[in-house]
Amino acid sequence: MTTTLEPAPGFNAFEASCPSRRLLDTIGDKWVSLVVVALGLRGPLRYSQLSAQIAGVSQKMLTQTLRGMERDGLLTRTVTPSVPVRVDYELTPLGLSLLDVLQHLKDWAEEHMGEVDAARASYDAANV
Repeated sequence: MTTTLEPAPGFNAFEASCPSRRLLDTIGDKWVSLVVVALGLRGPLRYSQLSAQIAGVSQKMLTQTLRGMERDGLLTRTVTPSVPVRVDYELTPLGLSLLDVLQHLKDWAEEHMGEVDAARASYDAANV
């Protein structure tokens, strides 16, 4: 099945200012997607809880990801003065709205990854 999308007048997905491209720059980062899902499923989490939920993320990458997401308005960082200081991260309504988008990607992956794996194996066998 081939689908042809007709761009809106003045729309160019290849320009850096394109809204779709700018969004993909953000959610195309695997750590952003995983943070959105973790916070969306579990609610507010402390840094250590979030780090434990996301296998393989380094402290540096998680910190950079959280700062970028806060800058983009996708999550809030709440500091509670205590000993030790408590910092919680929570999705904003904007961040929560990404859950549906990511669910569609997850559904597509579950439906089609077998085909992708078969295509990769076929390609690799032919290009050894």
